[in-house]
Amino acid sequence: MIAVGTGSQLPAHADLNLLRTFLAVYRAGTFTAAAPALGLSQPTVTAQIRTLEQQTGRELFTRLPRGVEPTPLAHELATQIAGPLDALAALEDGGPLAGPATPVHLAGPSELLCVRVLPALVLLVADGVQLRVAQGLPEPLLDEMRTGRHDLVIATRRPRGRALDSVPLADEEYLLVASPTWAQRIAAHPQADDDLCTALREVPLVTYAEDTPLVRRHWRTVFGKQHNARAAVTVPNLYAVLSAVNAGAGHSVLPRSLCQEHLDSGRLALRHDPEEPPLNTLFLVQRPGSETNPHVSRVRDTLQRAARNW
Repeated sequence: MIAVGTGSQLPAHADLNLLRTFLAVYRAGTFTAAAPALGLSQPTVTAQIRTLEQQTGRELFTRLPRGVEPTPLAHELATQIAGPLDALAALEDGGPLAGPATPVHLAGPSELLCVRVLPALVLLVADGVQLRVAQGLPEPLLDEMRTGRHDLVIATRRPRGRALDSVPLADEEYLLVASPTWAQRIAAHPQADDDLCTALREVPLVTYAEDTPLVRRHWRTVFGKQHNARAAVTVPNLYAVLSAVNAGAGHSVLPRSLCQEHLDSGRLALRHDPEEPPLNTLFLVQRPGSETNPHVSRVRDTLQRAARNW
């Protein structure tokens, strides 16, 4: 019998299917997201959770407009059953003697994957680790992780709730850069030394989004001002921003990992070097249950070691 709280316990012969459904909902955060991972319909998932709640005599999830929030009892139950159910799932899939480990599904920002992550994993690939890599924005990737699509996600923000485990991976530094030609023009501006923001108003701005999030944050944290200028060029991603600025389109704010090589070679010029540049913490998020694949742990540990030098 599994105790799950003061005065409440599971039946002596608890239905494993109900417990699997509970754990999937707990990890996914919604009945709808858990359903495809279980191969069930959403109404079936809802009915099974209600049955388990009747058996425990306690509510396991608080229903919200979008998703569910685990109750303290649910957190306690998940802690107790996650290990045994994950081990059972690994045995059902064939266990460690069934053959090579399955591919590791890894996701994160496209630029970071190309510049930092994949180079850090090449030795693992040579050693037999298989990778399936996807790119995207943090929230969609984390939602996909909750449905079981990704084993590891590198996110630019910590995931909400306690269903997904995350650890800080590295701090990404952001720099104000321009092509050498524009850098010379900025330096020659009469107000460049006293008011760099004014000098930059005459320089075209290149961004990956109309609301210029990186630039606005840089102005706010470094200069203590609001940035109101519109972009001269908007492109799909940071790689395109780098290409445009490098070709002489204007200025922008870019992560150091993406533009350091261009700064070292002189193809880009740093336009401002504050004592405390803006930083954004990267988080490494792991899907609960993915540790049954030993290659997931190898990829995770390798990334954490490599990130010390990012």
